[in-house]
Amino acid sequence: MKNQLRGLRAGKAWSQSDLAEALGVSRQTINAIETEKYDPSLPLAFAIAKLFKQPIEQIFEAPGRK
Repeated sequence: MKNQLRGLRAGKAWSQSDLAEALGVSRQTINAIETEKYDPSLPLAFAIAKLFKQPIEQIFEAPGRK
């Protein structure tokens, strides 16, 4: 799933580890989401959206949508 996570994280000057700690997941999970190798669970996606104060639809793009 395409996402804006890397850009949002960089905008806060956070490392993958910083973001992982804030969300209660591993750095590897953040890396996998950013490289589109893993789609986050709905609770994690909502937690990401809440942390960045963005609508979930602005962070994650469903396959086939532009």
